[in-house]
Amino acid sequence: MLVLFETPAGFALFKVLDEGKLSKVEDLWKEFSNSDTARKVVKLKAFDKFDNTADALEATTKIIDGSTTKSLRKFLKTHCEGEKLAVADSKLGNAIKEKLKIDCVHNNGVMELMRGVRSQLEELIGGLGSQDLAPMSLGLSHSLSRYKLKFSPDKVDTMVVHAIGVLDDLDKELNRLAMSLREIYGWHFPELAKIVNDNVVYAKAVKLMGFRENAAKLDFSEILPEEVEEEVKEAAKISMGSEMDEYDMANIMELCNRALSLAEYRPQLYDYLKSRMNAVAPNLTALVGELVGARLIAHAGSLMNLAKQAGSTVQILGAEKALFRALKTKHATPKYGLIYHASLVGQAAPKLKGKISRSLAAKAALAIRCDALGDGGQDNSVGLENRLKLEARLRSLKGEELGRSAGSVKGKPKIEVYDKDRKKGAAAGMITPAKTYNPSTDAVLEQTPKSVGEETVEMKTKIDEEAPATEEKKEEEEKEQRCGSY
Repeated sequence: MLVLFETPAGFALFKVLDEGKLSKVEDLWKEFSNSDTARKVVKLKAFDKFDNTADALEATTKIIDGSTTKSLRKFLKTHCEGEKLAVADSKLGNAIKEKLKIDCVHNNGVMELMRGVRSQLEELIGGLGSQDLAPMSLGLSHSLSRYKLKFSPDKVDTMVVHAIGVLDDLDKELNRLAMSLREIYGWHFPELAKIVNDNVVYAKAVKLMGFRENAAKLDFSEILPEEVEEEVKEAAKISMGSEMDEYDMANIMELCNRALSLAEYRPQLYDYLKSRMNAVAPNLTALVGELVGARLIAHAGSLMNLAKQAGSTVQILGAEKALFRALKTKHATPKYGLIYHASLVGQAAPKLKGKISRSLAAKAALAIRCDALGDGGQDNSVGLENRLKLEARLRSLKGEELGRSAGSVKGKPKIEVYDKDRKKGAAAGMITPAKTYNPSTDAVLEQTPKSVGEETVEMKTKIDEEAPATEEKKEEEEKEQRCGSY
């Protein structure tokens, strides 16, 4: 059995002298306690030295990826015919077996053997001392680290992730400083906060004015409109705020300077983010804009990670908490996440936001893959083409919505014109003429069998006729009784 061992100087092939010792893995380390015992286990058979650092870097990167170089294949063909080969990496062993038809072995015994060889490497390979091996290892490690970075100025998605993070933090800090400035200066001039709404303009006005008594003799034309300036001066004369000393006002001025410096830096940062997004992801930028695209990349971690996501995932990216809560409670899942802030979704009506966000997410997934996997120096033609399709889709959805609200199924209101000359016929959908008075309905009909109501009325009439006769009969009987008693 042969052992393939990689060193910073080249590839070494060792011949295993006693393969029976590999079965006792627990005691194998004892055989490499010194150089004399190690030489009884393995012996150097051949050594393939690298010509320069570039060859060493190429061979190392190929081994990391699980493949072989041309020089290594030639070296193994020369010395490994009819032999088994012990390797430290199973992927490398599969590649050698596929290319060269050499049986490769990789197990715990081989790994323990590699550790022993590494501990006695300088003694087993003659002419390779520690003073030569250490600089080679350091140079190769530096070259390998630079190779792994794979820095490209056209695909700097890491800069985009950091830029959007700084921009969001900057907005939060600006808002916090502006609120603090309004609260502190409000003790001195509370009316100014209601007159000036913009935070940056408020900070500029406070910095220019200082104490409110100075407002009457200052010119605010570069900061405020004329009518607002007059309102500020009038409010300063009748202000109900408290007085401030010079020390407090100096602190307020310093706060204004901080807020204004951050406000001046924000447009510069936004321009940088815009230029980076147009270089890194031009098609995604054309679809959803710089800020939304940068937030999607930052949320996924990188442009390549975002390109691996499906359109349905891009649609709800940023709403994971709401998604899992909806799945847990068995409610409706969210329709959009970070993509909600895109201009196309903002233009849609509330009922159409779900449809347009789904279409936008599908097109955005294609644009992201074009940006991440396409050739360098590409344009934003794919993103612009898809944006035109989405705008047409949005217009068609708006037209359908207007048609339904008018009361027609097909989108057009159905209007019927009155025509007095239309023929009769309800089955044909015609308008029937107005009904006229029919005098024949006044004719007396033949007597029909009496209903229950008619019998009741007749009985009541009969009782009313018989009632007076009964009373007269009673009076006659009373007279007869009186006469009989006399």
